[in-house]
Amino acid sequence: MNERIIASACKEVYRRFPEMRGAPPKVYPFGPKKNNATNPALRYLLIFQGKGEAESRKQLTYTVRVVVNSQGKVLKMSMSR
Repeated sequence: MNERIIASACKEVYRRFPEMRGAPPKVYPFGPKKNNATNPALRYLLIFQGKGEAESRKQLTYTVRVVVNSQGKVLKMSMSR
């Protein structure tokens, strides 16, 4: 996967979730999703893990999952605790 695409996705994640800043993603191919029968579009899953602090001062582990296409466009982003 192109480093430019990863950097673009990281920038978007760090903007929306500042507690993830500096966390490198794990990159996985997300399989070909066919736009039509002759044009498959490759997608990638990037998983970021970081730690934050809740209001009760407990440490929480956050996971952000990002699906990007082969051009670097963020298709889906979700966060879980």
